[in-house]
Parts: sequence; C-alpha cells; structure tokens
Amino acid sequence: MGFKRRSKVDSGFSMSSMTDIVFLLLIFFMITSTLVTPYARKDIDLPKSDHQVSAKPNTTISVTRDLHYYVEGEEVSFSQIEPKLRSIIQQQPETYVALHVDESVPFWVVGKIRDIAVRNRYKLILATSAKE
Repeated sequence: MGFKRRSKVDSGFSMSSMTDIVFLLLIFFMITSTLVTPYARKDIDLPKSDHQVSAKPNTTISVTRDLHYYVEGEEVSFSQIEPKLRSIIQQQPETYVALHVDESVPFWVVGKIRDIAVRNRYKLILATSAKE
C-alpha cells in the first residue's frame, strides 16, 4: 500500500514573527525613552501630587536634601545656576526647565530658583511623583 503525503513541509524561514517582535521592542523603547528624564538625581524624594505635566523638560535643576545644587547632573553653587541656565537656554530658546527638589528642602529654596526663572522668563516645571 503506497501512502503519499498530501502536504509538503516547507523548509523556508518566515520572518513575519521576527518582524513583529522587533516592532514591539521598538515601540516599547520609544515609549520608555520619553518617560526618562535625563540628569534627574536618584537620591531625591519628590513631593507627591495628583497632577502631572505633559510638557517634556529639556534641562533639569536638582536640589538634594543637604542643599547641593545640580544643573543637568553637574554640581554647581547657587550663584552659578543662573549663568549656567542662561547658556543652556541661549542654545534652545523654547526650553522647559524641570525643578527636582527633595520634599524636605525648605520652600525658600524653591522660591529663589523660581525667582531666577521669572526674572529670565524661563518655563519652569516643578517635578513631582504620583500619589499612591
């Protein structure tokens, strides 16, 4: 009795599933890269808030609980914040500045940095973490 196979096994390789995986990875990394803020300090406990701003900041100012100031990850003194921001914003005039301040820092520090932003007409965003 001669049995014949009705279907032949295709020895070719289909790339469709591989391209699906690559596109999913591409989308994942595009979304997560927009959520990451460069130069944000990890040792800062941000205040909690219900509202989040949708504007994407281009530069950051960070203030730690022991009042160390950082502009784009580089430690500066308080008097160096304004000239450093001025040089950054001259290159990109539509820059948003994110202010990352530890929740234990006195409010007068936030006020002084806000005064710098108002005086120079910078767009300042106060960074907060989501309420749990």
